[in-house]
Amino acid sequence: MREDSPLTIRSLTGSDARRHLDDVAALRIEVFRDWPYLYAGDMDYERDYLAAYAASPRSVFVLAFAGGRVVGASTGLPLVDDAPAFRAPFAGRDPDPAQVFYFGESVLLPAYRGQGAGHAFFDHREAHARRLGGFGWTAFAAIDRDPRDPRRPGDHRGHEALWRGRGYTRQPGLSMQLDWAEPGVGECSHALTFWTRPLESAA
Repeated sequence: MREDSPLTIRSLTGSDARRHLDDVAALRIEVFRDWPYLYAGDMDYERDYLAAYAASPRSVFVLAFAGGRVVGASTGLPLVDDAPAFRAPFAGRDPDPAQVFYFGESVLLPAYRGQGAGHAFFDHREAHARRLGGFGWTAFAAIDRDPRDPRRPGDHRGHEALWRGRGYTRQPGLSMQLDWAEPGVGECSHALTFWTRPLESAA
């Protein structure tokens, strides 16, 4: 069911962002338990994952509010401030990791989709990277799932068209493995591939 409350999108940094860490963690757990992540998360794991964003003085949290409640979130930080697993695929190759601003996953409760939050999340994170300066690229990593997986919902719509429309290109040779628990399966390894885009300078 579509909620009537209009969305307000805000970019937050520093202490303003850190006070919403548990909101973001809870959203990630709720949204990512569905396809394609199939993530059986917990708050301790989420707090550990988000620690890099909380610690980086150059990170950004882009939050979607409806009726004063956080209903969506997206994150970003310099790749060199992220965990080693995210930096390692870029080592010794172009683009230089120091030139990359990395986007974490975006999450939005289903009732609030279709109101433009997806584009807004990208707009705000790209603008933040430009304001910081020194970044020539933006990047994110998306999970690779077999489209024939029987767990895939028949009505699932991927985000590839949105990503390509914003100028992002999938980089098959740039990938990593992350472990997380799946419902009914337990801890297992997952392949993710990076998408990149040159970041133009601010006008």
